[in-house]
Amino acid sequence: MQYTGFGLGCGSISVANEQAAKESKAIIQAALAQEITFLNTADFYGSGESELGIVEALTGYNREKVYISDKFGMLMSPKGNMYGLDVHPSRVKNYLAHSLKRLKTDYIDCISQQELSQVDAETLRCAKDVHPIASVEMEYSLFNRSMEQTILPTARELGIDVVAFSILAYGLLSGAWTKERVATGEMARNASYIEIFQKGHIEKNILLVEQLRVIAAEKNVSLAQLIYAWSLTKGKDIIPIIGVSKLSQFNASILAREIVLTHEEVERIEQTVPVAAISGRSFPN
Repeated sequence: MQYTGFGLGCGSISVANEQAAKESKAIIQAALAQEITFLNTADFYGSGESELGIVEALTGYNREKVYISDKFGMLMSPKGNMYGLDVHPSRVKNYLAHSLKRLKTDYIDCISQQELSQVDAETLRCAKDVHPIASVEMEYSLFNRSMEQTILPTARELGIDVVAFSILAYGLLSGAWTKERVATGEMARNASYIEIFQKGHIEKNILLVEQLRVIAAEKNVSLAQLIYAWSLTKGKDIIPIIGVSKLSQFNASILAREIVLTHEEVERIEQTVPVAAISGRSFPN
């Protein structure tokens, strides 16, 4: 791929109701206005709602100026819960046909099966031997830098870009969580499957977050803006995904592009969250 800077995560894009459709359209069009043309979606995001929301927002826009990255293979229950994978080769054409129809286009710039998300280096090499690979999706945040060990070096060796999701560590670095909020005993909605939010872990992790707030305050920016700015320093072959559900969140997040971080500041940010001090895992790689 030839793309640098942020991509837009479309996991929350929806046309489920008039308000959701209006907000989703506004988010995508705001991203395009900011020259963010990398749209990251999946056929299982909202069981097709994300793809429908994208095509709604792109009406009248030059399709060739947009890079759509799509995924398939995740099995979803009626309640929206993921319960398995189906990536058998005989089903690929069917998945793609439905996505093309929902997106009202005759091509998708990058299509991948869910198995090429959160892979290990060996799997990535094997996949590259079978078919050209443009990008691989990996979770990447200050609370999960494990891809730096083997995945990122392998991807760079093979000329594969990394689409980095969950930059804000599933909301832990969004600014919404404080030590006062944690002290109330409130549990995050995703605490059941993300250890860093679970009791016994969140109390330790929030102390690291509070130290990052100090750095953000010194830069006169929000915590989320600081973290997004950090992600932009990690290499032009890493595409950090901004994932939001509100236009106001996007407008605030995009300001991260204006933040300049020195090498020393990047080091300080990373040293504030040493790997050994992180309690619990986020989604395992």
